[in-house]
Amino acid sequence: MSGDAPLRTSSFVMADYVVFALMLGVSAAVGVYYACVDKSPGTSGEFLTGGRRLTALPVSLSLTASFMSAITVLSNPAEVYRYGAILGFYTLSYLVTMLVTSELFLPVFYKLAITSTYEYLELRFNRATRLLGTMLFIVQTILYTGIVIYAPALALNQVTGMNLWGAVISTGVVCTFYCTVGGLKAVVWTDLGVMMAGFLSVIVRSVVLQGGVMPIISDSQRGGRLNVWDFDTNPLRRHTFWTVTVGGSFVWISIYGINQAQVQRYISCKSLAHARLSLYINLFGLWSILLCSVFAGMCLYSVYKHCDPWSSGQVSASDQLMPYLVMDIFRAYPGLPGLFVAAAYSGSLRSLVWVSMHCNGRTGLINGRNSTGKHLVICYCNSTLLVCFKKYMLSPLVLCSPQAAISIFGIIGGPLLGLFTLGILCPWANSKGALSGLVSGLVVSLWVGIGAQIYPPPPEMTRPLPLSTTGCSFNSSNSFNWTSLVFPTLPVVLSPWYSLSYLYFSPLGTLISICIGLLVSVFTGTKHLYSGQKSRIFQLDVS
Repeated sequence: MSGDAPLRTSSFVMADYVVFALMLGVSAAVGVYYACVDKSPGTSGEFLTGGRRLTALPVSLSLTASFMSAITVLSNPAEVYRYGAILGFYTLSYLVTMLVTSELFLPVFYKLAITSTYEYLELRFNRATRLLGTMLFIVQTILYTGIVIYAPALALNQVTGMNLWGAVISTGVVCTFYCTVGGLKAVVWTDLGVMMAGFLSVIVRSVVLQGGVMPIISDSQRGGRLNVWDFDTNPLRRHTFWTVTVGGSFVWISIYGINQAQVQRYISCKSLAHARLSLYINLFGLWSILLCSVFAGMCLYSVYKHCDPWSSGQVSASDQLMPYLVMDIFRAYPGLPGLFVAAAYSGSLRSLVWVSMHCNGRTGLINGRNSTGKHLVICYCNSTLLVCFKKYMLSPLVLCSPQAAISIFGIIGGPLLGLFTLGILCPWANSKGALSGLVSGLVVSLWVGIGAQIYPPPPEMTRPLPLSTTGCSFNSSNSFNWTSLVFPTLPVVLSPWYSLSYLYFSPLGTLISICIGLLVSVFTGTKHLYSGQKSRIFQLDVS
């Protein structure tokens, strides 16, 4: 294939279903294995942290896979296809994230020997702060997992013919099953290679079809996909060097530094040194997957540079581009489309393991036996399925993009990051300041984030790259006219706020939380703040 008119793709064949089902079966088998080999009663803490017996390597693999979901497999290449390879600067964001996490947040959580990051908020501030932080985490989790499951299921359903609800329900059922019986250890040992194999199969086949790596790079250069050296400091621009590196760093620090799903993993290591090493090994995994997804987007553009499937009406959303490419280039290779689907869903499966509540008396929000944590895993998966049904009523263009996931982490995770940073770095911050800062940061982030959805930034701020249909053999327009899109109008005074890059939602919420928290703490006084246990907690923070 040379990138001419794409053909209508066919549905899965039996071999594809076999490969996909095999991946789900292996995931379930991992949970059964750990349930059989470790029959000791244990505690909820052991269920959630693997008994703190794990070494750096398996934990690093789990860290890498946790947020490398179907959004990574489907949406990142589509982002490169539409906006260019500037996402590659996430490599710098990842580096900053690991440095900050390993030196600031990891020592605090590991030395406290807590199973939930939100226990720290009660120890440092008060129970009300913990409850609000936990509630926000749950909301963020449900919204994110809804995207993780539903968006790829929708895209794959419309392109491959796979049954939508079959894909959603099977993933949720297997997730619930193997997390419940296997705990964290089953998650850690889930095979990350499935995701890499899916990416590499697409890349290798595209390279063969296009005649080598250099033609793909040349096509991307001519199409503007490699114009990544954009150092514009305008915060309204969607993607620049600064938005990706600075804004991306805040987003990923909120994920690795304070998000229970990640903290739970690296505090499961048997020592602080192993936990720190797991973060840095994980860094290489993140870089590998990011570079694969960026190059897959370049392959996507090289194949369809003369006949864009989206603007020509072959697909209805950008996240369907990668499944369309897979069904197109692997038409003669039964089973390989199933491998790519397995890669997408293996990421989603791992991303569903979310636990924030524990059951050891004072250290948990819920008192009970060690089965409570397992029951909550089931509740989370069921909640995700309910969200998926509600999301079915929304436009796929709203759901199917990495912007949606990062916006969620920015709007909610940003203020939470400010709260934890306030507690760790600011000795004079009190509970009144913490709550005021968190609420203020959340209100502003919600205002800007929701406003950006109602009044999307204009094309001159997002700057999508041109797409062509001149090589299509069927009737279509010659090119996609971005300027023909109609955007809602709003007063000029509000326009800059709502055009703010989605990557800056997190820094905005973080900085407002810290600033308001400090001001309120100063005006309400800090007398008697460090008596007793709270003094011990703060001394541990800065040591």
